[in-house]
Amino acid sequence: MTDRLDNELRFHQTALNARAYRQQVIASNIANADTPNFKARDLDFREALKGALGGGTASLDLRTTHAAHLPGAVATPMAAALKFRNEEQGAVDGNTVNMDVERSAFAENAVQYQASVTFINGLLRSMQLAVQGQ
Repeated sequence: MTDRLDNELRFHQTALNARAYRQQVIASNIANADTPNFKARDLDFREALKGALGGGTASLDLRTTHAAHLPGAVATPMAAALKFRNEEQGAVDGNTVNMDVERSAFAENAVQYQASVTFINGLLRSMQLAVQGQ
């Protein structure tokens, strides 16, 4: 029974994790708005969710700069979906953070996160009613 519940909620858990990670990335962009040469990034939510659900953990190869370094890879499906934002108007210091875009993306992602939480609460409530037989 618990395996079935886990399978039902896995998609929603993965989606919430992706939304939370995207919120961190956007917050990082906002925090670095005045950092010279900082390049704004964003998470391709669809790609991250597809990679996480498909079990295909895209690996990021680690760069070795010396022959004695050990080769390796970091399995990060969400980080693999990170992309640089398109630069709308470049700043003199090389920073590509546009605060209007970042605030808008932050608010939109927060609303979508809250909608997912509300949906999960309703799903759990209906499962509880089904178990109780009401």
